[in-house]
Amino acid sequence: MSEAFINSMFLALSGGFQDAYTYNCRDEVFSNAQTGNVVLMSQNFLEGNFTAGLRYLFPILFFAMGVFLAENFQEHYRYAKRLHWRQVLLAAEIVILAIVGFIPSSYNMLAAMLVSFACAIQVQTFRKVGGYSYASTMCIGNLRSGTAALSMYLRDKKKEQLRQAGYYFGVILAFAIGAGIGGVFSMLYGIHVIWISCGLLLVSFLLMSLEKYR
Repeated sequence: MSEAFINSMFLALSGGFQDAYTYNCRDEVFSNAQTGNVVLMSQNFLEGNFTAGLRYLFPILFFAMGVFLAENFQEHYRYAKRLHWRQVLLAAEIVILAIVGFIPSSYNMLAAMLVSFACAIQVQTFRKVGGYSYASTMCIGNLRSGTAALSMYLRDKKKEQLRQAGYYFGVILAFAIGAGIGGVFSMLYGIHVIWISCGLLLVSFLLMSLEKYR
């Protein structure tokens, strides 16, 4: 189920929502589009705006820390029987995002750092859909892979290539929908809307649980 397309849809919806949330509610910082953060960080540092540059640097560092933690957790608990290691990390992400919803706007940097940390856990934990490598919290790799698969299908006419392209473009669509909803809701209702992302991730957690008990 961790690689199922339906599960990937909820993860991508949440990933898009999180990015729109931090951009609109937390001082225009990206939670998972770290390339954008690197660009804005470098620009501010070169302009002498060191405080503004740090606003983008710390989410980058926390994203790296999230990947580091998730990779080590997988290595140590990959054979756990009571609860799958992916579910443990997903539960941790849900808890972190739930806490973020209580953090006031005066601590936006802390909130953005925590969301970036949670996003990194997600992208490191869920890395395949239908057997294909993908990212549930960003689009550039999926766009490249999906377009390449479509190009190969138009040339070779293999159904497997078309199915692969469909997975990637489906994930991108889900991410875009999540980002759109996250952007609109963030502007309308403020910092607490991150709890919607928690709800999307909870569906993913339950899907994995139902598969285990079945």
